[in-house]
Amino acid sequence: MTNGRPRAAPAVGARASPSGSVPTGPPRALTARLEQQAKLLFLWPAVLMLVFLSIFPLFVSLYLSLTRLEFVPGGFALRWVGLANYRKLLFGIEREHFLGLLAGPSPVQRVALGVIAIGLVVFLARSLRRPERPLAGLLGRSLWAAAVGAVAWLLARTLLPGGRPGTLVTTLTYVGVGVAVQYGLGLGLAVLCAQQIAGRRFFRVVFLLPMMITPVGIAYTFRILMDLGKGPFAPVWRGLGLAEVSWASDPWGARIAVMIGDVWQWTPFMFVVLLAALESQPPELLEAATVDGADRWQTFWRITWPQIAPVTATLVLIRIIEAFKIVDLPNVLTSGGPGTATESLTLHAFIAWRTLDIGGSAAVAYLLLLVVTLAVLAYLRLVRRRLTEPT
Repeated sequence: MTNGRPRAAPAVGARASPSGSVPTGPPRALTARLEQQAKLLFLWPAVLMLVFLSIFPLFVSLYLSLTRLEFVPGGFALRWVGLANYRKLLFGIEREHFLGLLAGPSPVQRVALGVIAIGLVVFLARSLRRPERPLAGLLGRSLWAAAVGAVAWLLARTLLPGGRPGTLVTTLTYVGVGVAVQYGLGLGLAVLCAQQIAGRRFFRVVFLLPMMITPVGIAYTFRILMDLGKGPFAPVWRGLGLAEVSWASDPWGARIAVMIGDVWQWTPFMFVVLLAALESQPPELLEAATVDGADRWQTFWRITWPQIAPVTATLVLIRIIEAFKIVDLPNVLTSGGPGTATESLTLHAFIAWRTLDIGGSAAVAYLLLLVVTLAVLAYLRLVRRRLTEPT
């Protein structure tokens, strides 16, 4: 009894202190140490899994790109060759395969390259006029301008008459043209299906069907459709007098067929994401614009576009990264042909690996990693500047 009141009984299992008080729990230092150990216990498996599945293969493939596979009695060996695989792709016997056949500089090429060079010089001059810009930023812009100039030079020397694109230029064509067309079609279909029109629920389902088919299935489908003599549209082609035309024997015909298949496969992805972004807009803004007398184009450009710009930036970034890895369509649809006209960098690496050129395959893969990294960094810098500019 304390002051006439009964003392509370101690909890079961609690040990009373000499003074008679009951401890409330372990010391704070011990609790903090246990929490830290628990964090490490749950964190380290994920770290080890990341190292094993991502970082370790990255270093192994880097080592393989500096070696050459040789068969020896009793097995095989990896002989260190340094940068020989990279020299072979950039300056050696694989240069036409990787970079393409460079045409002689024509007047059109000179004018195009001159315009691009002037634009890059103006871009760098504007950067130098800003005293607050750090040295690292100027160095990054200089490297970016040099990379853009090199890509423009390569495109002008291989895409214009007299040249022949290699796997690098072909991949850049797939990425640039494919992502632009996919986004344009996806945005147009999303805007239409966001309107209150008849049958929009039906078309929402139909537009998603290509996403349910595997890339290999799409490739075989387009291989059948592009058979002008025996395919399902053969009577139409015969009626138009095109039954004897072989699209697969023409380099650009084959590239266009691959790009059409890629557009058909990935436009639904653009469509569904953009449709969700359009339908998540606050209706009050659209109603206010209508009351103020804005037409459809003004409403889209001044209200809708700023609202979906962050979604667009992320969506295009995902598609750029995925487009660089295109391999199913050119492999199944054209087998990389005619010649190497439709080979992407990923297919180039796969064919080299299949022919046991392990070092050459790893070198192509690392050059692809470099190209993707530069493209993504340039895109992120451009998007960040556009999104942070005041409207």
